[in-house]
Amino acid sequence: MTPNTITAGHDAGASATPAYPMKRGCPFDPPAELAQLRTEKPISRVRLWDGSSPWLVTRYEDVRSVLADPRVSADTDRPGYPATSAAILARRKNTRSFIGMDDPEHSTYRKMLISDFTVRRTGSLRPLVEKIVNELLDAMERGPRPVDLVEAFALPLPSMVICQMLGVPYADHDFFQSHSRALLDLSVDVQESMRANDELREYLTGLVAAKEAEPTDDVLGRLAQQRVLTGELSRDDAVSMALLLLVAGHETTANMLGLGTLTLLRHPEQAAEVRDGDPGVVNSAVEELLRLLTVVHSGRRRVAIEDIEIGGVTIHAGEGIIAAGEAANRDPAAFVLPDDLDIHRADNHHVAFGFGVHQCLGQPLARLELQIAYPALLRRFPGLRVDVPIEEIRFRDQMIVYGVQALPVSW
Repeated sequence: MTPNTITAGHDAGASATPAYPMKRGCPFDPPAELAQLRTEKPISRVRLWDGSSPWLVTRYEDVRSVLADPRVSADTDRPGYPATSAAILARRKNTRSFIGMDDPEHSTYRKMLISDFTVRRTGSLRPLVEKIVNELLDAMERGPRPVDLVEAFALPLPSMVICQMLGVPYADHDFFQSHSRALLDLSVDVQESMRANDELREYLTGLVAAKEAEPTDDVLGRLAQQRVLTGELSRDDAVSMALLLLVAGHETTANMLGLGTLTLLRHPEQAAEVRDGDPGVVNSAVEELLRLLTVVHSGRRRVAIEDIEIGGVTIHAGEGIIAAGEAANRDPAAFVLPDDLDIHRADNHHVAFGFGVHQCLGQPLARLELQIAYPALLRRFPGLRVDVPIEEIRFRDQMIVYGVQALPVSW
């Protein structure tokens, strides 16, 4: 231990421990307090909703180190794990997701799905995504103006795609989208959250059971036939996997489409380059928007299972850790002019999808959808503009996944 090492049991100024998540000033940037902590006290205690005080890690290298360290656990059942809200804490007692598990359990479940989310398998969906994009844009073009871009395009696109992949009827989108929102809303009370969780699980249980009886060529159909009926996976575990894929499969991309479009419209010269559609520029722009916006903005939650030292700070076994990807992706030690949008940024090694063994399984699908959607939207409507003052746009501050509630646009 170096002379400058701080031990977890001697954190001075506990009474001044800042609350986390912090409130934003500019809706396009993480809270300014995060940047201050990253500079002055990059590994420090924060106070959560339940009064607990896990460690917040804000520097890019430290965040990657934490997320890759086998001495750090993602197991939501471990004492000291920093729950995001009372509702999420209640839900995880009867609904465990493999993203809240450690290896080998985590990898066992993940391997059951990995073949459906490879870059090659996802690439085969390009014609489907392009078809859905064009049909949604056709409907926008025929419809009245202004139109809510979230309702007309950003939300239905990833919802239709993930429904097609999983084998979930898109006709039920009102049901599962409203229930997904309840699961991700940090202001929802425990009772409402549990009700949404139970009803969504009941719905998915029926789907999995139907696919056990009658095979279908989709992700849930393969899980039912190849895993559940063989006894390798319980139906309840299959439902937990389905719930994760359904919710994560549309919420994150939908919010990236809405917020990302708004960001591009605030930078018309860069938007024009995306509209022109050079694949290298479009791919780079997608990575830059993912980095800059980091819509999963309440940190990656972990708990130490051994004493570890990160950045000169000793974190003891049983203490919670929050790896703040939203701060890491704006770290000037990792990115030049990190608060600027630069669609030509080289070597964009962001952590928007996490890092290590738990990084997002669906990232190839998210990238494909964004790479197709942004230029197609801007080409179809070269005069696309936001129809209300920025002050009237409502942002999803209370949601686990950040974005815009609605985005009225015209052209």
